[in-house]
Amino acid sequence: MHNPWHLNRMAALDFEASDKTPDTARIVSCALIHLGGGMPTEHRTWLVNPGVAQEPEAIAVHGLTDEYLAEHGMPADRAVAEIAQAVAEAVGVGIPLVGHNIGSYDLTLLDRETRRHHGAGLEEITGPLTRVIDTMTLDRHAAPYRRRVSATQGPYQLRTTVETYGQGNVLAWDEEQAHGAEYDAHKAAQAAWVMGVIAHKPTAERPAWVGALRNRRGPYDRFDDPACDIDELHRRQVGWAARDAASLQSWLRSDKAGEKRDPAAVVDGSWPLRPMPLAVAA
Repeated sequence: MHNPWHLNRMAALDFEASDKTPDTARIVSCALIHLGGGMPTEHRTWLVNPGVAQEPEAIAVHGLTDEYLAEHGMPADRAVAEIAQAVAEAVGVGIPLVGHNIGSYDLTLLDRETRRHHGAGLEEITGPLTRVIDTMTLDRHAAPYRRRVSATQGPYQLRTTVETYGQGNVLAWDEEQAHGAEYDAHKAAQAAWVMGVIAHKPTAERPAWVGALRNRRGPYDRFDDPACDIDELHRRQVGWAARDAASLQSWLRSDKAGEKRDPAAVVDGSWPLRPMPLAVAA
């Protein structure tokens, strides 16, 4: 019998950044929280002066202005070095990294920053990233076909995931605290724990709302898939992320996409770290 991954120590990682594209974004804040496994919770946070102007849309989300960061933030090169070293220490002792969209955004963002400031890719510093838990990837797999909550709240953004798995008041979402790296990292870890609890329960003992999901094909329930050890869970997420990207790419190239249709659309399914784009790498 495998050791349930959700009962072990995790390192929750989240960034706030200057824009939404990881290849160009700069880190403005970071939280790395070690929690679970029957040990005390440990918090590390960084406030970073990126040295560049942020996109207004990014400031609207996290509320950290260029002026505030210039006055209170650490120099970016020193902060990036400290963050990468802290992540490397967790990876080195086998603690899984957990976050929401961590495999498509956060780790790629950190990789680009270590290259930018220190001339080395993230895995050159941390070693291979082979234990990552991405609550967005897990949620998309276990609960597919979810619709948008509203025009402004997507089906798989962190708030939606937390509110979905918080049914029965297991989790709560505070919009006033949200979009800070520490709050978001902690909520992603809590959501991962709830997903692990559900996956490791017999089907008949899972919450009623889980049984009502459109995720079944005959007796098969997608929530059975995360019931494995951490190394197998990582491998499975690699496949799920690639499948989701291929599905999105196919949709974007089809007439079903309507005004979003792009016959040449390419969606990268690499996970948990995206390769350098050729234009950037050159």
